Amino acid sequence: MDAPVLTRFDVAAELPRGENNPRNSEGDFALLKDGSVLFAYSRYTGSDAHDDAACDVAGLLSTDGGRSFVPLGQPLATAAELRTQNIMSVSLCRLPDDTLCLFYLAKFGPRSAVYLKRAKEGGGLSFGPPELCVPQKRDIYYVVNNARVTLSPQGEVLLPLARHAIVNKNGRRSGVYFGSACVWAGDAHGKNWYQKSKVLTMPYPGHSGTGLQEPGIEPLPDGRLYAYFRTDRHFQYESFSSDGGAVWTRPVPSVFTSPDSPMLIRRNPFSGLYYALWNPIPNYNGRIEPGRRWINAGRTPFVLAQSEDGERFSPYTVLEDDPGHGYCYPALHFLSEKEFLLSYCCGGEEDGMCLTRTRIRRGTLG
Repeated sequence: MDAPVLTRFDVAAELPRGENNPRNSEGDFALLKDGSVLFAYSRYTGSDAHDDAACDVAGLLSTDGGRSFVPLGQPLATAAELRTQNIMSVSLCRLPDDTLCLFYLAKFGPRSAVYLKRAKEGGGLSFGPPELCVPQKRDIYYVVNNARVTLSPQGEVLLPLARHAIVNKNGRRSGVYFGSACVWAGDAHGKNWYQKSKVLTMPYPGHSGTGLQEPGIEPLPDGRLYAYFRTDRHFQYESFSSDGGAVWTRPVPSVFTSPDSPMLIRRNPFSGLYYALWNPIPNYNGRIEPGRRWINAGRTPFVLAQSEDGERFSPYTVLEDDPGHGYCYPALHFLSEKEFLLSYCCGGEEDGMCLTRTRIRRGTLG
């Protein structure tokens, strides 16, 4: 296939940091029953933008097909509901029973857990109380990315999780720890959660300091599941499952070159085509970086490729390539065969780091 062509790529919303709001980052989209589009995202409060700092889940709403967004008056979910400080990494997923669910990561000191809230639609939008999906586990810190919850061909709800062994220093996690991955699943009603797969690890890790991080899953046309993993080995790693996510092939490097940054693959339900979003240039030794490297973490350029089968992808189209900014943690929502909404972190030197600013664009494919 040829590289995707964009005839329009307009900014629909920009979420910079502000007073008592040091960071606005990763989110996800959902189409509501009244035709409006919801965007849920991690909204930090106070003065600290660190991953574990005070954060709730906020929302924007579009009633004009994603051309513009307005803030909702109240948060969609708060850390205070769980008597903690930080909830983040949002996924929105409409279950097979037609219930819209908001999934998010909740942090409890060095441990974490995954919760969902069920939407009540009609005469407005509200969400019910938090429900536990993945409980805390001793000495394990879970990570589930934004826009990651997936429905399997068998009708289960799949949660791809990274697992990090906790190194506890003065009651807090300290540093970055080697990651493994596993899949949790719930039924079509978002109930009866269990660990579906064994733990996946990076084979022959060598000098890797990260292992497998921030996994994602996308169903393929032949019924298999494709999983991809962030690593520090200059490639996204990949794995396949032929039984709905219980057994996986050994993770190996994929065709997607990448720095230590997440990727996203999503199928357009209107056209059947698959789209991949990632940063293709590795953080190789000797690469010249403007300013402080950690500002963009090598996460530029930001590109889009397409595929008919979810495995063989076209050459990519560059979406963003400012070397002073980093582009990461995307969410992709299709409005039609040609129109889509895309969100991603896009901060630069003026923002303090790439994670503090989020942008929403409305695009049209040629």
